Amino acid sequence: MATNVFKKYLSLLAFTAPAFVIYAIFLLYPTFSGMFYSLTDWNGLNQDYSFIGLGNFLELFKEDPDFLNSLWFTMKYVIFMLILQNGIALLLAVFIESRTRSKGLFRTLFFMPNMISTIISAFMWTFIFSQVLPQLAQKLALSFLDQQWLGDPKFSFYSILIVSLWNGVGYMMIIYLAALQGVPKSLKEAAVIDGANAFQVLRNVVLPMITHAVTICFFLTLNGAFKVFEVVYGLTGGGPGRATQVITMNIYEEAFSNNFRYGYASAKSVVLFIIVLIFTLIQITVMKKKEVEA
Repeated sequence: MATNVFKKYLSLLAFTAPAFVIYAIFLLYPTFSGMFYSLTDWNGLNQDYSFIGLGNFLELFKEDPDFLNSLWFTMKYVIFMLILQNGIALLLAVFIESRTRSKGLFRTLFFMPNMISTIISAFMWTFIFSQVLPQLAQKLALSFLDQQWLGDPKFSFYSILIVSLWNGVGYMMIIYLAALQGVPKSLKEAAVIDGANAFQVLRNVVLPMITHAVTICFFLTLNGAFKVFEVVYGLTGGGPGRATQVITMNIYEEAFSNNFRYGYASAKSVVLFIIVLIFTLIQITVMKKKEVEA
């Protein structure tokens, strides 16, 4: 009996070992290496470095206003993405689920932007913002379209949001749509018979039944928004000035543009990791309680 159990676990280990080795090499090792180098002044090029303890962390909080500004901008972006991406995705999912025909067509149309690379989407929208919208504003007399969408700090943030939502809403919509299909029709019909309108059915019947999907989508949105890079890099490059610089771009700039300060950039990466970890734990804890209450 013990031999059979040993063979069973050995076979399971044999199947999981390749994936674990790859995971350890490409994720665990770089993660712990980054934590170590965050305590050094390594420049990424030389083998020699000095151990400076918490010096990098003290510098980034006391002497690096650009990092704090990028942190604030990233937080603002995360809040907007959490609300807008999940709200729009849920509304689209409800719209598609309520239709009796053409569900497949609408699913495909709304999901298609997600199939395009984020950096390609950014280049496409750069052309739209700089060439298409001014032409439309001129020909259709829609002056509000003729703005410096990428060159004005007031509009560049909204440009980043538009492209991020266009590219990411479809994926969240699919998750919500799958959850909506699991809600028993009998519950919704009973609520309608009791006199509930469409909004009341959505709020009191549907949403409590899909809380698990909301937890997943909030988790994915939160992590993706904190780690956003490609869309900002492709649209504004962090400009104008540093008005749209996110944390990941600040880290990238520190590692590859400012004298190759890999140790300092690693310290910023550790701070980002801790921030994402804290917010993720809070979000999961709160949402899990909502699931239990539902």
